[in-house]
Amino acid sequence: MRNIRHPLIFIILLLYAGTSFGQSKALPINLSLFNQATALPFTSFFSTPVHPGIQIGTEFNYSTKAGSRFFQTANLSYFYHNYLAQGVGLSSELGYESRLKNGLAITGLLGLGYMHTFTTSEEFTFSDGTYHKQNDKGNSRLFPSLSLDLGYYLNPSRDSSPKVFVRYQSWAEYPYSPGFIPAMTHVNLHFGIKFFLHKNDHSHE
Repeated sequence: MRNIRHPLIFIILLLYAGTSFGQSKALPINLSLFNQATALPFTSFFSTPVHPGIQIGTEFNYSTKAGSRFFQTANLSYFYHNYLAQGVGLSSELGYESRLKNGLAITGLLGLGYMHTFTTSEEFTFSDGTYHKQNDKGNSRLFPSLSLDLGYYLNPSRDSSPKVFVRYQSWAEYPYSPGFIPAMTHVNLHFGIKFFLHKNDHSHE
């Protein structure tokens, strides 16, 4: 929808600015598989049947202290809900992580994203006494999100330690069906890993 164009441009610029700010020799990669459910936030943990999704992204620190850090993410995601829709999303989050010496970490994230969704079934319109198959160009949505993350760093003494995590993400599609259902709420349960890609340094002094 046209009224989403300007927020989408803002999100893209935000991702670009954060990526430029956070360039380093080790690039963190977050990869997760998730189960997507249509539910009110914090009313459902894991639901069946499973509606699968995948997310890949990176992150960059704004500030780090002993046992904590403030950071931003940039993510690309896809989900397939058999009875509702499938969607591709681009999002960014601001996160705060508290990390213990034994490797346990708790993280909270607040995000905003753009998603384009498509129906998972054929749609028809009725005109002139006949049903005609309708082309699905998809729908544009904004999706704010709130996530809680419990993770464990496999090698706590290293800054570039791999991390395994479980993340509970609540989010909403807006606008969903103006005049009927303004917003549709969802819950994603992620099971993921963070690892680092190390860049080769070819510079010479």
